[in-house]
Amino acid sequence: MHLNPYGEYAVLLAASLANDWPADRTGIEERTRELGMTMAFPVASDDHARTRDVIDRWLRVVDEPDPAARAALLNLEMAGAAAYPRLTDHDGEGWHLHYRDTDDALPRVLAAVISVGTALHLVTRGTHRLGRCAAAPCDRVVVDVTRNGRQRYCSVRCANRAAVRRHRARG
Repeated sequence: MHLNPYGEYAVLLAASLANDWPADRTGIEERTRELGMTMAFPVASDDHARTRDVIDRWLRVVDEPDPAARAALLNLEMAGAAAYPRLTDHDGEGWHLHYRDTDDALPRVLAAVISVGTALHLVTRGTHRLGRCAAAPCDRVVVDVTRNGRQRYCSVRCANRAAVRRHRARG
């Protein structure tokens, strides 16, 4: 059995959805597969809108600068998505934990996975490792998974743009 803590990949999934919102439910489910989720989800007509609500609530956590307030927001999200952890073995993944009820709808699963994953990311890597790109006017979400914990930009392009601005400001 291995422990799947829903840490890094769940936060990267949330950032991916926030930074590039899919046009429909199919796009959301495709993104979940691209970023490591293998389960199929029952389809509901409001999945796209309800998943957008999950991401918008998560962005409140991203944008909260105060660690205690950020934790309070995240605790509310986890309480709303609460289900007792359960062992499961599906899709050839081996035994692992799910932090949700069996056969939950896509938005509810994402709320649970993203909130628990974000909590694990923040407590294991540091509360400073989730935020917005430091290169104005870019507002993309940055999930810092680097070794040194100093990622401030969403891309090399934004880092280069900021470096050019700093250089020009000196001259």
